[in-house]
Amino acid sequence: MTQKWTSADIPDQTGRTVLVTGGNSGLGFHTCRLLAEKGARVLLASRSSQRGDQARTEILQAFPDAQLEVISLDLADLESVRHCAASLRTDLDSLHILVNNAGVMAIPRQETAQGFERQFGVNHLGHFALTGALLPLLLKTPASRIVNVSSMAHRNGRMNFSDLHGQRKYSPFGAYSQSKLANLLFTLELQRGLESNCDGTMCVSAHPGFSATNLQYVAAKEKGSAVELILMRILNALLSQSAEQGALPQLYAATAHDVSGGDYTGPDGWMQMRGSPVKHRAKETAYDTVAAQELWRLSVELTGEPFEQLQD
Repeated sequence: MTQKWTSADIPDQTGRTVLVTGGNSGLGFHTCRLLAEKGARVLLASRSSQRGDQARTEILQAFPDAQLEVISLDLADLESVRHCAASLRTDLDSLHILVNNAGVMAIPRQETAQGFERQFGVNHLGHFALTGALLPLLLKTPASRIVNVSSMAHRNGRMNFSDLHGQRKYSPFGAYSQSKLANLLFTLELQRGLESNCDGTMCVSAHPGFSATNLQYVAAKEKGSAVELILMRILNALLSQSAEQGALPQLYAATAHDVSGGDYTGPDGWMQMRGSPVKHRAKETAYDTVAAQELWRLSVELTGEPFEQLQD
C-alpha cells in the first residue's frame, strides 16, 4: 500500500516566499501555518487587517520563529488587488508560491466594487487580476508555482457567458459552481500559456473535499436561514474533515516534487470528500479549450490585466 501524503511530507521551505490569499481562516490559515512551520516566509493576505493580525498572532504562538507578514488585500476591489500587487513587486525579489485560496460560497447576490457578481468577482476575477499582476515576479523566480483552489462544486458548474454576473437569473450555488469551474478553466489556460511562452513556472489546482470551514456558515447567516445553518452543522459533523486536513491538497499542489503543470489534486476518499491528497481528473468541462479561451478574453476585458508576459 502506498504511504499517504501528510503535512510531514511538505519539503523544507527555508528561503522561499509564499503568498496565500484568505490566509486568516480555514484552509488558508492552515496553509500559512504549515508552510511557516516548514521555514517559508509567508505573506498572509487578508481583507481584514484585524483578522489577519489575529491569525498571525495565533501562528506565532505555536511557532515563534515563523516569518509571517500580514498583507492587505480585498479581492472584491480591483484597485486593492492592483495596489497589493504593485507593493509586492516593489518589495519582493522573488515569489516562489502563490496560493489563490480565498473565496466566498453560495451567498445571496452581491456585487464587487467594480459591479461584478461577487462570487465570480472574488473567486475568479480577483485572483485572475492578482496572478497577472504578480506574474513578472513569479516568472523571475525559478520553479515557481501558482495554485488555484477550486471545489467539487465545479462538477455542477457551467459558464453562462451570456449572463456571467447573474443579472437576469441568479442562483447562489449555481454562481458558486460557475466560479469554481472558472478556477479550473483559468488554471489550464494559464498553464498552456506558460508552456508556450515561459519556462520554469507552473500553474496547478486543488480542491479540499468537504472540509469544515466557516464558508458554509457565512452563506447560511447571510441568507438568514436557520434551517440551512442547522443543516450545515449536521453535515459538517457527519461528513466533513478538518480544515487542516482539507488544506493538504493545496499544500501538496504547492510543494510536492511530483507535481506537473495542470495537475488537479484532491482527497482520495469516497467521492473525494475527505482523505489524503492524490491527483484527480476534473470534470470534462474543465478541459474545454474554447470555453477557457472565451473566459480568458472576458477576464482580460473585465479586469484590464493583459498578462503581457504570455503574449507571443
